[in-house]
Amino acid sequence: MAELKSYILEFTATALRELEKLDPSIRRGVFSGIEKLKENPRPHGVQKIETKAKLYRVHVGPGKNYRVIYQIRDEVLLVVVVKVGHQREVYRRLR
Repeated sequence: MAELKSYILEFTATALRELEKLDPSIRRGVFSGIEKLKENPRPHGVQKIETKAKLYRVHVGPGKNYRVIYQIRDEVLLVVVVKVGHQREVYRRLR
């Protein structure tokens, strides 16, 4: 049986700042969703975003109202969290 490898999580400075701005109770729920990306970076409901950077988005947090925008680098088992935020705000300045 093949051994499943975990991905490493990495955060951009922007993503860390956005996480820190969240209310602590919301932050816990959002971070819990982010942690799950280590085992499966393409969970049910993930959507690819049409950008140059080949980004993905997943719904997380209370009421699934928060989005995590991230890159997957399969060749090095890395998930890079680029942006985190409420669905109304997270897509601003995204290319």
